[in-house]
Amino acid sequence: MSKSLFALALPILMTGAAYAAPVCNVTQYGAKADGTTKNTAAIQKAIDDCSAKKGTVVLSGGTFVSGPLVLKSNITFRVEKGATLLGSADHDDYPKMEVLRAPGRQSLISSDHAENITITGGGLIDGNGESWWKEARATKNAGFVGGDTIFRPRLAVFNYSKHIKMEDITFQNSPSWQVVPYYCDDVIIRNVRILAPEHSPNSDAVDPFSTSNMIIDHLYADVGDDNIAIKSGLVNSPGPDAPSKNITITDCTFMHGHGLSIGSEIAGGAQNIRAERIHFDGTDQALRIKANRDRGADVSNIVFKDIDIKNVGMAILISEYYPKVLPPEGDSAQPVTRLTPLFHDITIENVTATNAKTTGVIIGLPESPVKNVVLKNVHLEGGAGFRISDATVTAENFTVKAEKGEAIIVLPSAKLTKK
Repeated sequence: MSKSLFALALPILMTGAAYAAPVCNVTQYGAKADGTTKNTAAIQKAIDDCSAKKGTVVLSGGTFVSGPLVLKSNITFRVEKGATLLGSADHDDYPKMEVLRAPGRQSLISSDHAENITITGGGLIDGNGESWWKEARATKNAGFVGGDTIFRPRLAVFNYSKHIKMEDITFQNSPSWQVVPYYCDDVIIRNVRILAPEHSPNSDAVDPFSTSNMIIDHLYADVGDDNIAIKSGLVNSPGPDAPSKNITITDCTFMHGHGLSIGSEIAGGAQNIRAERIHFDGTDQALRIKANRDRGADVSNIVFKDIDIKNVGMAILISEYYPKVLPPEGDSAQPVTRLTPLFHDITIENVTATNAKTTGVIIGLPESPVKNVVLKNVHLEGGAGFRISDATVTAENFTVKAEKGEAIIVLPSAKLTKK
């Protein structure tokens, strides 16, 4: 390079170096990785400083106890391998507040109307949920509609935020739902593990709620409730509710949990959901689309493809009677309302299930049958057969092997067309 060209390039190089993104190591703000010191204020100060400079907050070399933290725009939150962000065991550290338009508590990590946030690093974010689970187990139907209320914090809630990425990180042991993008846009979850004990109540792994343009790729989820639950409106929601849409789920492994669900709180609807190359082993259910007359809307353009299912309670569940599966005896058509579920245009292709207790159901409402379901290259084996009512289904290369009873039961209210 000539001297003149070098002279021109040098200021550019120096400018780039001068404005390199800063690193805010939380220990420089007074945080201690000793597993006992409460570091909420120190970590939050690092977040605030680094956000203003579009930098990276780093936790490394031990266990950092903290109460709720609020992530700001333009930040990378890096929990290094060998480091843990551990939620405080003090329940009073999680203020009661409205979360997801309902009473709740502030989550360990949250964002509000923020953008350009990355969580990564190879470490652990642990919600320290055992004491919360113990309290919930002692309360009748805690976490369920009609049950006694226990307000438990979630682990990470992103509220009205966009351009969010979670990559190479483990979330675990949330008191309640673990990762919740709420009214978010452009969310990526890739190479992430989400863990909780098998019987931890309501410990859903990922719950996209009225969220659009989302990628979930190479997620390993072993939890106590839904591995994924796509939602868009609470039970008896007065509205308005935005749908969840344009969500792609690929190359995931789900162990304990309640499966890959759309619903049941789906009052805003869900469209353009595609799940491919998913492995289930030991989940209560595998593929689920669920709602009821008090929480439904339009759910359409759904594709489940290249799915391997083993050792589950039910392989395929599509029901508009959740939390029940089958209609009550004598149920008749009810007036259609804004909360009536409408399930249609659902493709299930290249699916095998072995050792399922029940192979599956497709159950619509009399006033709103499930329409245009395609089963192609679907082979199910299990204890009980496949039941279809109030639905129209087209099947090509669809087989069911049941240990007892009929393999495929089609009620008079349904139509099964075989190609």
